[in-house]
Amino acid sequence: MNKTLIISILSLATLLGLTSCGNSGDNNVKPPNIIFILADDLGYMDVGAFAAGLTNAKPSEMFYETPELDKLTARGMAFSQAYACPLCSPTRASLLTGKYASRLGFTTAVPPRGTYYNTATELPDGHYIHDVIYHGDDIPIQQAWINGTTNTAIPRGYDIDGGRRETILTDVMTDYESAFIGKWHIGGIGANRYSPVDFGFDGLAWFDAGGSTYFNWRNAWNANRKNNYPDIPQDELLLGYSGELSDHEYLTDDLTDKAVNYIHSKAEGQDKPFFLYLCHFAVHTPIEAPKEDVEYFDAKETKGWNGHFDATYAGMLKRMDDGIGRIMRALKESGLEENTLVIFMSDNGGFSWQVPNRDVPITVNDPLKGGKAQLFEGGIRVPLVFYWKGKIKPGIWSDVTVDVNDLFPTILDIAGYETQGMDIDGQSLTGLWNDPQNKNKTYTRNTFFWHYPFNVIVDNADDGFPLTPHSGIRKGDYKLLFDWHGRLKLYNIREDISETTNLMREKPEMTRELFAELIDYLENNVEKRYWPVLNHDYDPALEARDVPFINLYKLFKEGKDIINYANY
Repeated sequence: MNKTLIISILSLATLLGLTSCGNSGDNNVKPPNIIFILADDLGYMDVGAFAAGLTNAKPSEMFYETPELDKLTARGMAFSQAYACPLCSPTRASLLTGKYASRLGFTTAVPPRGTYYNTATELPDGHYIHDVIYHGDDIPIQQAWINGTTNTAIPRGYDIDGGRRETILTDVMTDYESAFIGKWHIGGIGANRYSPVDFGFDGLAWFDAGGSTYFNWRNAWNANRKNNYPDIPQDELLLGYSGELSDHEYLTDDLTDKAVNYIHSKAEGQDKPFFLYLCHFAVHTPIEAPKEDVEYFDAKETKGWNGHFDATYAGMLKRMDDGIGRIMRALKESGLEENTLVIFMSDNGGFSWQVPNRDVPITVNDPLKGGKAQLFEGGIRVPLVFYWKGKIKPGIWSDVTVDVNDLFPTILDIAGYETQGMDIDGQSLTGLWNDPQNKNKTYTRNTFFWHYPFNVIVDNADDGFPLTPHSGIRKGDYKLLFDWHGRLKLYNIREDISETTNLMREKPEMTRELFAELIDYLENNVEKRYWPVLNHDYDPALEARDVPFINLYKLFKEGKDIINYANY
């Protein structure tokens, strides 16, 4: 065991001695096993315990059913103001590195598009080999900005990475056995040497894509043909591995089986602690659930609560929730529960916009505004729960604002590793476990950033037109959204969780301050190819929106007062 780990474990022993059931006299504390369960597209209001906190409704009155997640929340500690990125790949990259995703160039969900690597295209100066060459939707109205690009793979220090290498959790957790199950989506779209196995995980089953069918899925996971990228400089496309067969055909059940089997395999003779990272595809599209679950929810009397009508989506959520219950029972049966930390989180907000050929929205995030792909609360506020029997007091809620990149230092902290000196943005949350309102100020962050440089065929929650590039900052209780079309929106999130009252005019000084801080972050941390670019073919006479395009960034750089120009 290395010296750093020995020192860190002694610190861990001290931490546990402060908890309700910790043994302050035992310096031979074994680092805990860690299970991280990441849901996909699961909205804050989709989980009964979290929805109850905003509506005062009982889970029995709701349409969706999440009894296992509700139980986990009641037995652990939940965060009411936890943030992720507005889309999945950025969140996954941020979680594994402890950095803002935009610093890494992850600005959107990795699209199935051509990169410089997989199309064997000559790399322009200043670009990264796994950048997407271009990604955009077919938007029928004028766009003042052309989309920026996105990274698709976490650099690992190879020659093609141009000297770039990012440290991820498994690089540090060398005394742990690490296993990965589920959705990867940060591996360069099947690029060689960027799979979970190459990142230090035992890849029990994985797929490097944004979505997967839930029935008859195995062939797609194992089909590594180069059909879509014939020029990629490798023998085959490394998109996935379906793993060992299980008794279940439905994807969510199968991934749960693999997690349960892994836990039971560690019940005896375990020399090292383990880190199990389970990334469900549920509840991402396609919307598919077992017939019996759909029929059950179709007949349920509470159908329609909070705008939740989709019985198939409800069935998908139920299967994932059932699986969490199976995992928790496996921990208890295996005797590992008391030395295992379980973390549950979603990668972004719920999929709330209307899609073709569906009578109802997939889900509704009310009273949170907007949803997936948007920087409103419905797109980035997510459920976050920590459970560790005997170490974390049950039934605790924290209203402290935290971010996905805090998970990196939190996991390393509790595993016994130092993060001091690392180039990360997150901070450990372990100090909040016994001080949920942060009275001791062990958690010092109060400012958070987001960046999404794309026009996208998603309805803006304010005007119903396709979304334009957005960036955002939250500082304390206030959040400023910079719509690159020329709109500024300042909200007091603690008092106005639905983001209904724009305070830009009422608080001009705060608006100026937050805008300047946001631009400073972008200029010093986000490479320009990940910014939107002015569209010189834009014709303002053909603008479909009710407000004109205003280039606030240009005006700001010219020293103009943005308050006098911004669309309200």
